[in-house]
Amino acid sequence: MKAMLFAAGLGTRLKPFTNHSPKALVEVNNKTLLEHNIRYLQRFGIYEVVVNVHHFASQIEEAIYEHDGYGSEITISDERDEVLETGGGLKKAAPFFEGEDAFVVMNVDILTSLDLSKMIAHHESSDAIATLAVMKRASSRQLLFNEQMRLCGWMNTNTKEERISRREEPLIPFAFSGIQVLSQAVLKDIPFDGKFSLIDLYLHLAKEQVLQGYDHTGNIFIDVGKPESISQAEYLFQ
Repeated sequence: MKAMLFAAGLGTRLKPFTNHSPKALVEVNNKTLLEHNIRYLQRFGIYEVVVNVHHFASQIEEAIYEHDGYGSEITISDERDEVLETGGGLKKAAPFFEGEDAFVVMNVDILTSLDLSKMIAHHESSDAIATLAVMKRASSRQLLFNEQMRLCGWMNTNTKEERISRREEPLIPFAFSGIQVLSQAVLKDIPFDGKFSLIDLYLHLAKEQVLQGYDHTGNIFIDVGKPESISQAEYLFQ
């Protein structure tokens, strides 16, 4: 199985560090987030990874070269000209996954104890084209699922904006963890070009296709998105 790490973002929440370096190279206990997540994937037998780059792209490339891919085979998806967000980034990297029945996609700035092998097995035993890791936790943006954990919509709890793909009751909110297992069907005939979010694609697909949530509430999880979250991550991931 192959995987993609999203590492192209500007990391504005991690300023001032990201004034001079990409968020992928933030260190937690003397290891960069990039290394943490490459090694996380290795624990589940994933050694072929594509990493997209934009912000301080050469620094990420140099780190991968200097550490010989941290023991994995790393391919770079170059977004120097324009950062494409998660959906556009995946579409650009799609040729990397040719021939793969399923693959993993995740953000580089998260750390978790999620058992990825169980999530992959859950995806492969279902009829879903996408399995999204979700948790019951505070977040201003929530994905909405029916009682069978089928994706039905999205909401912003601050503005009360909703985007509903399937009108069902009740709709149960979960926070997205930035980890997903996807099948080839997700990459087929993507109706968006350029810069777009994976959430936009998922809400479009959810109108007709099965996309499911995988509840991993109770696992350790941290979004290393702000300077103060680094010390918390260092405590949780010794």
